[in-house]
Amino acid sequence: MSNLKNKKLTLTQQKYKKFAKDRELKRPVFINSIKAFIAGGLICTFGQGLKWMYMTYFNFTEVTAGNPTVATLIIIAVLLTGLGVYDHIAQWAGAGTAVPVTGFANALASAAIEHRSEGFVLGVGGNMFKVAGPVITYGVFSAFVVAIITLIIQGLGGI
Repeated sequence: MSNLKNKKLTLTQQKYKKFAKDRELKRPVFINSIKAFIAGGLICTFGQGLKWMYMTYFNFTEVTAGNPTVATLIIIAVLLTGLGVYDHIAQWAGAGTAVPVTGFANALASAAIEHRSEGFVLGVGGNMFKVAGPVITYGVFSAFVVAIITLIIQGLGGI
C-alpha cells in the first residue's frame, strides 16, 4: 500500500496492519514455480504425445492433428473435473494447470457443476459462460488486433 494511503489510517489501524503483515504466511514462490513448471510441462508433453499418436496411427498431418489433440485434452480435463481429481492436481500444481487449455476446460466444467441445481439454461449455461465470455471476447479482440498489425506490416513490406 502506498504511503499516502497509510497516512490516512489511524495509528491503531497502522499497528494492526503491521501486526497482520508480520504474521502472514510467506509463500514458497520458488517451489510453487517449480511445481507449476512441472505440471504445465507434463500436460503439454502429454498433449504432444497425443498429437504424435494422431499423426502416427490416424494419418493426420501435423497441422490437422492439433484439433483432435485439443479436443481430447479438453475431454480429459472435464472428466477429471467431474470426478474431482483435477481440483487436487490444481491444488498441488497451481498455475501449471491453469495456463494450458485444460485449465479453461476445468473452469467451465467447475462453473457448470457448481450451478447445475439452478437449471440447465440459467444455472449451467448462464454461469458457465460468465467464465467463458470474457476469455472468448478478449481472444477474438486480440486476434483482430494482431491481424490488423500483420496487415499493416505486410502492406509496408510491399512498398
